Amino acid sequence: MLSDQARPIVEATMPLVAERLPRITPNFYARMFAAHPELLDGLFSRSNQASGIQQQALAGSIVAFASHLVAHPDSVPEAVLSRIAHKHASLGIVEEQYPIVYKYLFEAIAEELSDVITDEIAGAWSEVYWLMAHALIKIEKGLYAQAANDKPFCPWVLVSKEVAGIGSMTFTFEPADDTPVSPSRPGQFITIKVPMPDGIHQVRQYSLHSDTHAARRVFTTKIDVDGEVSPVLHNTVKVGDVLELSNPYGDVTLGDGDHPLVLASAGIGCTPTASILRSLVDSGSDRDVLVLHADQGLENWALQKQMSADVEKLDSAELQLWLERPEEGYNKGFMTLEGLDIPQDASVYLCGPLPFMKSIRSQALATGIPAERIHYEVFGPDLWLATA
Repeated sequence: MLSDQARPIVEATMPLVAERLPRITPNFYARMFAAHPELLDGLFSRSNQASGIQQQALAGSIVAFASHLVAHPDSVPEAVLSRIAHKHASLGIVEEQYPIVYKYLFEAIAEELSDVITDEIAGAWSEVYWLMAHALIKIEKGLYAQAANDKPFCPWVLVSKEVAGIGSMTFTFEPADDTPVSPSRPGQFITIKVPMPDGIHQVRQYSLHSDTHAARRVFTTKIDVDGEVSPVLHNTVKVGDVLELSNPYGDVTLGDGDHPLVLASAGIGCTPTASILRSLVDSGSDRDVLVLHADQGLENWALQKQMSADVEKLDSAELQLWLERPEEGYNKGFMTLEGLDIPQDASVYLCGPLPFMKSIRSQALATGIPAERIHYEVFGPDLWLATA
């Protein structure tokens, strides 16, 4: 783990590195994409690059990982690394790409810290990078070995495309060849690779919310007018088209046991919780389940029919709904756990916008639910931002 020589150097320079990272990361990406423009084709999101979200995520991950190593030099933050590794595996990232990132990242660090950097400082932060890289590589190799095939992406044909609430659409894919299909677990996601009008492929992760045990991939997307992938899926891709999908990944899945469950979601974040709910129906579960959802209006709830029907099929399930545009019989405004009977032994699953998850997580902690029983799925590159 982090060496005795590197630890005090990393600790002493961390405030400076954190301060300069907002300049280091754009420099890094500019260098890397200039040398390897092919990485923008089917791997990195151009919209996240343009918005600066990707740069912010990388900066946060480096500082967060280094902070953990300083506080706990003999361990790594396994839970957070697992999330990142699942995202990497869904993109098909391989060991040979880590030296590419290292080369251009440390060129950017050397340039932005040229006034203070020494061989000792460079060596200490190099140690941080490779500790993180090797930990991720190990996890990712294990994930690849568990898949039913050795292909990062396989061809799937779109067999159904249906409107699902205002601005949302459900897509159903079936295999387009005889590649063995990896089974998915409730709550997992796939990455889809979509050709853009200029010929470049862009990727996006979507949760599978039904037929998770079948040789089908069913997911629902909400159109993002500022994004690249969802407008093409909604407006251009048609039934019969063949697109590339990854094997299913994601570590926020339904755990074993018979303790109560709280499934809390907002907006299109209902997709992974809907998958967990459907799996309870399929298994004939008698677990106590509290399903909480928040949306703009009833007609905006993309999976209203599926989730409402599944709650009805479970004897011990209850549904609470919050709407920004109030309707009779439903809660008004934003979700709150106040007044709800949350069992102390419950496991809580969250998915939705980051502010929503932070709020509900804080409320769940305040009710006495321990942090290790609160699980959350974050889409986009801001994985580390949800660890606070």
